[in-house]
Amino acid sequence: MAPKGKLIIIGGAINTGSFTETEFGLPQNMNFFERGILKRITTESLKNTESRFEIITTASLIPEKVGEEYIKAFVQLDVHNVGVLNISNREQANDAGNCARVKAADVVIFTGGDQLRLSSIFGGTSFHDILLDKYQNEAVVIAGTSAGAAASSKNMIYQGSSKDALLKGEVKITGGLGFIDGVIVDTHFVQRGRIGRLLYAAASNPGILGIGLGEDTGLYISEGHTMEAIGSGMVILVDGRHMTDTNLTDVEMGQPVSINNMVVHVMCDGDVYDLTTHSLTIHHPKTVAAQ
Repeated sequence: MAPKGKLIIIGGAINTGSFTETEFGLPQNMNFFERGILKRITTESLKNTESRFEIITTASLIPEKVGEEYIKAFVQLDVHNVGVLNISNREQANDAGNCARVKAADVVIFTGGDQLRLSSIFGGTSFHDILLDKYQNEAVVIAGTSAGAAASSKNMIYQGSSKDALLKGEVKITGGLGFIDGVIVDTHFVQRGRIGRLLYAAASNPGILGIGLGEDTGLYISEGHTMEAIGSGMVILVDGRHMTDTNLTDVEMGQPVSINNMVVHVMCDGDVYDLTTHSLTIHHPKTVAAQ
């Protein structure tokens, strides 16, 4: 059965207000706000600007500051029913009050930070169970940026340098929050040169589609399989289903990996990829005539 909820995953650096301190991983690209991703999250929600939003700052090292910035950002969109849940341990993820809040939410947003904190703190808790049930059976919007996006899928990359990604054993994969299966998500993709991480992930499990999200760019996923690119940058898809050969199982740990016939797609705003048919439909906007 297709989920009734909507999933919006974002590569990071979305506009969330005026704060631009990049040392903490907060946004510096501020050019895609009014027509952009946060507004799309709002318009896709059940009650639009009247929806109840809960911002989950668990992944962040500066949760209070991140929460404040999201509240300020949504005020600019005339959204005022916004709460922040800084859940920092599994006891809080099982707390009845926190569970009641997420149960009442129309929109749940996981912020950036460390995706391993999300999987280790929420996995198997009452909070997680409620979210999974809401996503399947209610018209909830679940969104995640950076770490929140990486943790959204059943399989999750949590470690691996960009430059050494195609060395055997460099990329580390574990279980994520499981809102979507059959994909694995990487973020800050273009800016941090992470193509090798997705190539390795796809080579090690060719049945899983690799999704690389550029900054200020995301995917709006409806019915669990229709993925529309949104934002100002690119989404890179790495499809290993037609891979003909790799030496992954033959080389020693730390040695380079060879791959033959990996398929790559590039999506931009408005393009749609169907996970069921594995087909990409490219949006062709009307060409503006030269003046």
